[in-house]
Amino acid sequence: MKEYKLTINGNKYAVAITNLEDSIAEVEVNGTPFKVEIEKTAKDKPVSVIKMNKPAQVDATVSRPANAGGETIISSPLPGVILEVVVQEGDTVKRGQKLMVLEAMKMENAIEATADGKVISVKANKGDSVLEGAALIIIG
Repeated sequence: MKEYKLTINGNKYAVAITNLEDSIAEVEVNGTPFKVEIEKTAKDKPVSVIKMNKPAQVDATVSRPANAGGETIISSPLPGVILEVVVQEGDTVKRGQKLMVLEAMKMENAIEATADGKVISVKANKGDSVLEGAALIIIG
């Protein structure tokens, strides 16, 4: 088993690779198991995460500017499962409006818009497991 200590966007993670076969890796991130599909062009495409166990952590929604174009990325505050997606691409949203519902620690948490704008992209769907810091929605 290989173990790594990673810092991503200032957050520390203990990652252990428990099994690696072909393009599927079984990993534990801070004790939560995931199956990860590794693609040969990892720089161009995102890594797919498949839920094995329900994560159990929650905090407030994180947002950060996506680029100089004034876009805002709404990110997952901590690992969890998307229970509901309330908006679609093209919808106009107001600051504080509910966009999604994230389940973590057996609690439902509303993910809200941190800015007024138009939904440019919805990056997570109902039933998806997401890690802390994962982009959920982009508002422009």
